[in-house]
Amino acid sequence: MNAAPAYDGQRLRHLAGELITNVRELAQAGWTPATSSNFSQRLDERHVAITVSGRDKGRLTEADIMVVDLDGRAVGSDHRPSAETLLHTQLYARFAEIGCVLHTHSRVQTVASRLFAGAGHVRLEGYELLKAFHGNTTHETRIDLPVLPNSQDMATLAAQVDALLDERCMWGYLIDGHGLYAWGRDMAEARRHLEAFEFLLGCELDLRNLQCPV
Repeated sequence: MNAAPAYDGQRLRHLAGELITNVRELAQAGWTPATSSNFSQRLDERHVAITVSGRDKGRLTEADIMVVDLDGRAVGSDHRPSAETLLHTQLYARFAEIGCVLHTHSRVQTVASRLFAGAGHVRLEGYELLKAFHGNTTHETRIDLPVLPNSQDMATLAAQVDALLDERCMWGYLIDGHGLYAWGRDMAEARRHLEAFEFLLGCELDLRNLQCPV
């Protein structure tokens, strides 16, 4: 007799449907070029539903959503998780309230990551849309969105993220020449944070262009 699965299959199907719908919308916006990006939601206290590596994110099906444990190991399948899975699972392991992590590669995010890599952060200050981030209630604040050096060593990247999280509350970060990670307590909040970062980064790029001498 086959052993019972280690997670709730019905909840997995629900999360897969939610991921498929939202990720297709992000793909249509041009934020997941080629087979880039990865997306996940918390399945339970020990498992995460995450997109399978190398799949076209605009054409996801249930078969393209797999389960990993909080160490990033595949559970119940032989699918290969993304090399960046650890950057998702470290957030779920550290914060019980986090329910969704979204990683995209929009043009705006990638250009901003290159432009602000030297500073190590993008300062977002005085914008009304700062109130989109959980815990912010006024535009009279600032957020320094970190920009981390790119690396193929996920353990090193994860350690850098952990060090930042020790210092501050944050809802996202950029990786130089790469893209944006954003998260929230559920899909709706993670989408709100992602879209707010995208808009604000676009504003910063536009301001830089306007300030350049002709």
